Amino acid sequence: MEELGTNTALLIIDVQRDLFEKSTPVYQGDLVLKNINTLVDRAHAAGAPVFYVQHSTKTTLIEGSSGWQLHPALKPRKTDHFIRKHHGNAFEDTRLKGDLDTLRVSRVIVVGLVTDGCVQATCKGAHALDYDVTLVQDAHSTNSAGSEQIIDKWNTKLSQGIVRLQATADVASSARKIV
Repeated sequence: MEELGTNTALLIIDVQRDLFEKSTPVYQGDLVLKNINTLVDRAHAAGAPVFYVQHSTKTTLIEGSSGWQLHPALKPRKTDHFIRKHHGNAFEDTRLKGDLDTLRVSRVIVVGLVTDGCVQATCKGAHALDYDVTLVQDAHSTNSAGSEQIIDKWNTKLSQGIVRLQATADVASSARKIV
């Protein structure tokens, strides 16, 4: 069982409005949002830092636009951390590593969108920087055709030496064990 504690951070990748408004819906979007909120609650209870990462480019998810905003189901606290990025890997050209190092984080738990884009790139980026990486298998998704197969493929591929896969139910807060 993965434990959320002070050396662990929760990274929420690109859970932004526009990604939920594509013609192909986010696969199991409501469940993914519910699981992310469960993990955020557990992280807060354990005193673990929560990072909300938001992607933008010049043509999509334009910074400051309503579509760039976090999904309204998320309720970040003022004490949470916010990272803006322009590449798939949330560590590339951002302050994320510096912030994690300042907090003495050695383990990251990754959730969010989209599996075959920024989620997998951030998992690989964290692994390359020697973080212990957990990918929550039921708290990331995509909005592509064949989403279920894409998610399964990346869960399998990343679990081969890059991440430890766990279900939301198996990620516990050190403040309260949840099995």
